[in-house]
Amino acid sequence: MINFKNKKILITGASGGIGNALVKKFVSLEGDVLATGTKTEKLDALKKNFPNIYILKFDISDHSKIEEFIENVSSQLTGIDILVNNAGINMDNLSIRMKYEEWKKVIDVNLGSTFLLCKHALKKMLKNKYGRIVNITSVVGHTGNLGQANYAASKAGIIGMSKSLAIEYAKKNITINCVSPGFIQSNMTDKIVESIKAVLTSRIPMAKLGTGEDVSNTVAFLSSDAASYITGETIHVNGGMYMGWQNWVLIY
Repeated sequence: MINFKNKKILITGASGGIGNALVKKFVSLEGDVLATGTKTEKLDALKKNFPNIYILKFDISDHSKIEEFIENVSSQLTGIDILVNNAGINMDNLSIRMKYEEWKKVIDVNLGSTFLLCKHALKKMLKNKYGRIVNITSVVGHTGNLGQANYAASKAGIIGMSKSLAIEYAKKNITINCVSPGFIQSNMTDKIVESIKAVLTSRIPMAKLGTGEDVSNTVAFLSSDAASYITGETIHVNGGMYMGWQNWVLIY
């Protein structure tokens, strides 16, 4: 049975739907969790639901403070064993209408910040001679998507970066993997009218949306010793959507 007792776990983007599911999963498996995000009220709600976790408000887009942030996290947790990079943004637009600032912002946050978080967390893991990093990507990083050239590029970049990092640190008892969700049920999907949702689900072989728990279960596995011989891989959590992809589908 998977258990994370005495493991120090940092989860970014913890205030969203998948983030909540990640926190819940790791807490249920006895991990010492520090959850971070940008929305105070949602972080406070997390703390109320999971009193034993640590919370730390932080904007990962502030690259100049990421090293200091990792130091603070390591100090509070007394180390970092597991890093789950879940935070990200999207600024969708057709390519001919997309401003360069929109392109750069999404790349900087989704790819640049993820790289810097990995870089500085790896320093802690190397000292401990142990580490697990799981980066959350997206099906559109493999397929592309209408109006999401910046987002798709950032997620594809995370996959390539993760493979490179996995090679660099494979001999150091550190694994780096990705989880690539498809269409996951969230507050955002709840607002979609049923007719459009029916079209979206019709393109998924399992004919249903995924859940945050589907993603968190996969992340927990890759973070565990049960996956100690897996590195540089991407596990797809999309109900068969990627292998059955025919045409573009709008995904967030």
